[in-house]
Amino acid sequence: MEVKNKYIVIKHQIKDAPKVSNLEVKTGTIVLSLASGSDDIIIKNLRYAINFDTFIAIDGVVVGKVVASGNAKFKKDDLVLGVFTCAEYSLIKEESILRKLESVTIPIYGTEVLGFNGLSAYAGFFELCKPQKGEKVFVSTASGAVGNLAGQYAKLLGCYVVGCAGSQRKVRYFPDGIDIYFDNVGGEMLEAAVASMRIFGRVAVCGVISEYTGGGKKASPNMLEIVYKRINIRGFLAADFLNVFEDFFAKTLDYLRTGKLEVIEDISLGVESIPSASVGLFKGENIGKKIINLAEE
Repeated sequence: MEVKNKYIVIKHQIKDAPKVSNLEVKTGTIVLSLASGSDDIIIKNLRYAINFDTFIAIDGVVVGKVVASGNAKFKKDDLVLGVFTCAEYSLIKEESILRKLESVTIPIYGTEVLGFNGLSAYAGFFELCKPQKGEKVFVSTASGAVGNLAGQYAKLLGCYVVGCAGSQRKVRYFPDGIDIYFDNVGGEMLEAAVASMRIFGRVAVCGVISEYTGGGKKASPNMLEIVYKRINIRGFLAADFLNVFEDFFAKTLDYLRTGKLEVIEDISLGVESIPSASVGLFKGENIGKKIINLAEE
């Protein structure tokens, strides 16, 4: 059976702040059956997680349901998690990019908490910052997809946590200084945090949203502060920590099942909503992870 398959393409090169017109919804077709002997897999995509790099490559972490499979490891109606092109359906030729969600009773969370956003928060906080119970933690863009999870991990450990969704003025809540700063903003926010850091403070730099569009005032921390306080600042990508994915997945899944971790999502409907939802990320319009519901399970 052949069906229509809507998908997203980059229409224009991005300059400075992205616009809705930079992305375009197109319609193709896909056959929902496989030739005899094929080991391909056809996925009906259910949920797509929008990232800041949507304007570079239209791929994202997706939860989907298997429609047809020639691969013995996956059968029809299996729920899977993987990185696919943003479309209503995907033809998968490489099984290594798929993770079956058969053991997960909450697959709807896969695109956020159990994907790269969760791994970014987990690895940045635990692997880079090496936190101790009672330490003082500052998180920027704490209402965002990664920031809200980093803050929750810190609270679960027993840290004193302050989250900031905009102004750097919240550093005043640390009269005795900051031990750990989970940075998603860079610029003036990083500058203010470093000025309030304690000796041997740690900064995990997950993002620099203040500079993504090329606008705004450039700022950098005081290098003397970094030297005299012996502050450790390190940038990272979730892909750097795939070696801890199993540990992250198991612990985070347990937190979700026991209600210790709250899922915060900002949901839009349909492929057509992706261009405006993507632009909204750069304007700070989302609360939690921006998710597109592509289809009902």
